[in-house]
Amino acid sequence: MQILKKSTRTILVICAIALLIVLILPIWRIELNAPQYPEGLVMLIFANKLGGSVDIINGLNHYIGMKTLHEKDFLEFKVIPGIIIFFSVFFMLAAFVGKRKLMNVLLGCFLFFGITAMIDFWRWEYQYGHDLNPDAAIRIPGMAYQPPLIGFKQLLNFGAYSVPDIGGWIFILVGLALLGVVVFEQKRVNHYLKIRNTHLVLFFLSLGLFSCKIQPDPIKLGRDNCHFCKMTISDIKFGSEIVTKKGKVYKFDDTQCMISFLQTNFLEKKEIGQLYLVDFSGSHVLLKVSDAYVLKSDLFATPMKGYYAAFSNSKAMQQIQMQYKAKKVSWNELIQ
Repeated sequence: MQILKKSTRTILVICAIALLIVLILPIWRIELNAPQYPEGLVMLIFANKLGGSVDIINGLNHYIGMKTLHEKDFLEFKVIPGIIIFFSVFFMLAAFVGKRKLMNVLLGCFLFFGITAMIDFWRWEYQYGHDLNPDAAIRIPGMAYQPPLIGFKQLLNFGAYSVPDIGGWIFILVGLALLGVVVFEQKRVNHYLKIRNTHLVLFFLSLGLFSCKIQPDPIKLGRDNCHFCKMTISDIKFGSEIVTKKGKVYKFDDTQCMISFLQTNFLEKKEIGQLYLVDFSGSHVLLKVSDAYVLKSDLFATPMKGYYAAFSNSKAMQQIQMQYKAKKVSWNELIQ
């Protein structure tokens, strides 16, 4: 039972070849979008170099005091190609030897490298985003420019989106394939471990799903700005949000601002993940529009004269409805 099946060995060989391909493909990408760059700027991170719009990004970073990005300053570009080749050889060796214990060691080493690489990437982003030149042309006290580790983050008027590129996705798939064959081989050893290993797989899958889960971001009074009218959000009771399927968040100080933004068709319907309205009463949590009760009244002192307020239940709505002489409306009526 210690000898790997032929199908498992074949998968390990395929993974070894796939890792060699990663050497010539971009592993990660950071996209920057702003009104002055409608086509966007992209920085590509390879195993041994940087690519994309690096010169333009360096020019922009100069104004805010960030260090210039030079490949020679990164020890990682000298080390990572060797590590990738090492793992490719390790996969080949595990396939040739065919021992389950050696494959398990390979999985442990591969996971350790993945976690260490992400920690190092975060450290690099933190250093470049916080270690700023005090003599820079643009200085905002307390402002840092650390890009997101993964996902979206607003940096001044730039939207920064950080995701794996082709090489990174290959790396992730290789890791998942390795995890899959380890679990498969383990099930052959002991039927009792079948349930335990299934839970392990579900755990890792749930972590992946959680990282891509569409969820709202709490509105920060006095810090967040309305994406449509650009006003600082100072009254949370009438706030709203759009969360795209990629996890990008658009915040608004008034339901009318969100409706007006939707009518611009800046976002296609297929891009929208969920719409939220702030509960007027209680703790002012964000409610899905499908779960919210909405009232309209000229007596609501909304920031941009939208006159809409949302409620989590009909009892709370009815109490306010009489007080403000409000009319109940549906979401479909609002967006028509």
